[in-house]
Order: sequence, then structure tokens, then C-alpha cells
Amino acid sequence: MPPETTTLPLDDPDYDGVPEYLITVYDWAYVNPRQVKRLDHNWVVKTLLFGNDQRLMRAYLDEIKPGDSVWQVAHVYGDLVQRAAQKVGPTGVFHLSDITPAQVRHGNAKLSGVPWASVFRADAASFASHITYNVICSFFLLHEVPESKKQAIVDHMLSRVPPGGKAVFVDYHRPKPWQPIGWLLRLVNAWLEPFAHALWQKSIPEYARHSGDFCWTRRTFFGGVYQCTIATRPRQ
Repeated sequence: MPPETTTLPLDDPDYDGVPEYLITVYDWAYVNPRQVKRLDHNWVVKTLLFGNDQRLMRAYLDEIKPGDSVWQVAHVYGDLVQRAAQKVGPTGVFHLSDITPAQVRHGNAKLSGVPWASVFRADAASFASHITYNVICSFFLLHEVPESKKQAIVDHMLSRVPPGGKAVFVDYHRPKPWQPIGWLLRLVNAWLEPFAHALWQKSIPEYARHSGDFCWTRRTFFGGVYQCTIATRPRQ
């Protein structure tokens, strides 16, 4: 079982409107505000990603140019959202969304001094905005959602990409057979990450109903454990 946490009543505001799978599987990591406060540190991200945090973040940040309009579909522990917003700069727009109240609060606190950044409480599969985004990023979100939700999120992200824009997916990938971390991740997935193993079986374009409308590239890292997959919509 996941690490034991203090159980909060489901009528608590921190649980209001949170999807059932998040409460059942990830209360200890993302929903319970006490746990969020404990875990939202750079060293936690570095540990969970086996020291690959910086190059995986750079894979996303390198796709942002000053003046871009960027939507990051979920909050991330550590300082990534501040770095992405600073990369956008005051001539651009940075939007962060998350479905969990505790994550929204942390995102707001991190971006409170950035006037071109806004945080929204919204589902990644249905977030609506009048803004056209140059870059849309899912940073380690897909492995945490059920299979049907993966498709819904990917499709919605791609539907918001304009000609010349891109969707960036940084997440887990099937490790190479020689990568010993793969065996450890099998145990972790069975214990804590029941939706993650699907990304070992399917590529991200397979979740897109209209994948042929995009040019896809993929890089893997750390012996195949991680991927950065980018979908670019060609200019018309």
C-alpha cells in the first residue's frame, strides 16, 4: 500500500470535485494538502527521476521561446513552473491548470509574482481558454491517469495546438532490456503507479485520434526509462 496519510473527510474542500481515481490512488501524493507540502521540493523530483530531473525539464523548457503562449496541463513539484513562466517572459502568457485544490494553491503561490502567469482549476481533458497556445506541455501527467483519460487528455491537448504550434509530452517510456531500473519500476508501478505501465505498451501517438495531422518526434533518456515526445502541427 502507499505511505499512510491522515484521512480527510471527502466533504473537505480539498477533495471537492477531485476525480475518484485521484483520491483512491494518489491521495498520499497529490490530494492531501499535508502530503503536498511535504513533497513539493526539488530534491523530491530529483530522487523520483533518478537524477534525470534537469535534462527532462530542459527537454520541455528548450521548446519555449520568449513571448510564447504556453499551457502546462498540470502542476509539477519543484521549481519547473517558475522556470517555464520565466522562459516565456513578460511578452508572453503562461497558463497552468490542475484539478486538485492543493496543487492549484501551490501553483498560485509559486507564480504569484509573475503577472503574465495564471493558474486555473480545471481538468486537463476539458480546460477551455480563449488563448491560442504555441506550446502545450504534459510533464509526467499521462502515467498518472487511467487509460481512457490518457486518450482524452492527449486529444484535448492536440485540439488546442494551432498550425506551427506543438504539444510536448515528457513522461515514462519502456526501458531497454539492459536497464536495471526497469525492474525496480515494475515493482513501483505495481505498488504505487497502476496506470504507468500502459506507457510501456503504447506510444503516445496511439492515444491520439488524429495523430496523422501532426509531425511526431521522440527522444528517450536514461536507457529508455523516459521520453520526450513532441507533436507539431504543420503550418498551412
